[in-house]
Formats: sequence, structure tokens, C-alpha cells
Amino acid sequence: MSIVDAGLLDAGGVQLALDGPLATITLHRPEVLNAQTPATWAALRGIGEALSPEVRVVVVRGSGRAFSAGLDRSLFTADAGDGGPGLMSIATMPAERADAAIAEFQQAFSWLRDPSRVTVAGVQGHAIGAGFQLALACDLRIAAADAKFAMAETGLGLVPDLGGTLPLVRCVGYARAVEICLTGRRVGAEEAERIGLVNSVVPLDELDGAVGNLVAAVLTPQPGAVRETLALLDSAAENPVPEQQLAAERAAQMRRLAELSALLGGA
Repeated sequence: MSIVDAGLLDAGGVQLALDGPLATITLHRPEVLNAQTPATWAALRGIGEALSPEVRVVVVRGSGRAFSAGLDRSLFTADAGDGGPGLMSIATMPAERADAAIAEFQQAFSWLRDPSRVTVAGVQGHAIGAGFQLALACDLRIAAADAKFAMAETGLGLVPDLGGTLPLVRCVGYARAVEICLTGRRVGAEEAERIGLVNSVVPLDELDGAVGNLVAAVLTPQPGAVRETLALLDSAAENPVPEQQLAAERAAQMRRLAELSALLGGA
């Protein structure tokens, strides 16, 4: 059963499976290594808008031998071929329209960083450009031993614009992020784990099991505690004032205690 229009998912080459508190999103265009188009982003955005609060964990996967090889080649024309604008078309738009179009693309990724749920990327093969940024949008990443990450945009004369720059800097630091983005080099799974891009690396045939084990672990705590902790950790990465972070922790704890007290009082 899907809560998103099947036509939208099919057009974007995206599959959605719901299993209680778990939603699994699969990019399903294996013949082009799950290359992404505006229709892909419309489908991802639609999923983010439609998921119920009962969904506590979202897993993002790619079918076949790659997570996602990045932008579909059709994007480098005036018309992306799926009804969406190509990059050359966006370049000729008035500034406000172009900004709105790119902002809409970004929404396909940004909802994955909402602290209302935990998001996990299971990555095999290539995660290039937009594929890399999709993995970076998730809270946690498990990589198969054959995974390779690269930010290829600058080599195409573009910039990473799907929300990947902030989480990349948070993961690996400014200088290493500069080097990864400007050289466009491939970062293998072993290095990705060493520098903090991924949480763990497993053999390819163990990837599904490792993702499943992680999902089970993050579903164990109470939902409210998970939500508040994610929000605190997100703010900590940007908060230069320790006292402000301490105040945020106090406020979050008081909300949790109030919620627990209400639950106990209603028992």
C-alpha cells in the first residue's frame, strides 16, 4: 500500500514500502544507476509531505548495483524529458522563478533532516553528486564495501545545490569538504568510514541485514526522546555558545518530563 500517488512514484522511478513505523524508499531506475530527474525529486518531496507521524524511521536505498549515480543526462538539456525543467531552461528563467525551481528540488532532500524521524541511507556502489547529497541528507549512513562517494558538480561547472554542503562539512570538516568537492575524487567506503562520512561499512551481501539491525536499534527508545535528541544534536552542530546549548537541553528535558508525567497521570 502507498500513501503517495502511484503515477508520481512511477514517473520518478521511486518505490515506497510501509511497514508500521518504518518507511523504505527505493530509487528504482537500475538501468541508469538510479540517476535522478525532477520527477524523482517530485516523488521524494511527495513522500515527505505524505508520511504520517507514526512513521519513525525512513530508509533510503537504491536498486541494482548503485545507490545513485547523480543527475540524469537529460537535465543538461532545456527540457529534462520528464516534464521538469532542464538546467539550461532554469538558466534562462527570471531569477525569482529559477530560485523557486531549485528550492522545490531541495525540498526533496531537506525533509529527510527533519528531527521528527530518523533517516538511514543504505549505500551500495556509486553515490555520486545528487546521489551523494541524498545520502548526506540522512541522519545515518551504512555503506557496502563497494560504495564510492563523490561530489561531481564542480567538474560539470555547477555547485552542490541539493543541501549537501552543510552535512558534508559537519561530517568531515571544512578543509576536507573543500578537497572532496573541488577535486571530485571518489571516496571509497573504507575512507568514508575513517573520515566520518558513514557510520559503518559491511560486505555487500550483509547491507540489508545491517540496515535492518540499525533500524531495530533506533526504534527501541521512546519516539519523543528520539525526536528531542535529534533536534538537540542538530542545533549543537551550529551553536557556538555552550550556555545556549545547555538551555536548549534543559528546555527539551522539561518537555520530555511533562510528556512522561502526562502519560503516567493518564495511566
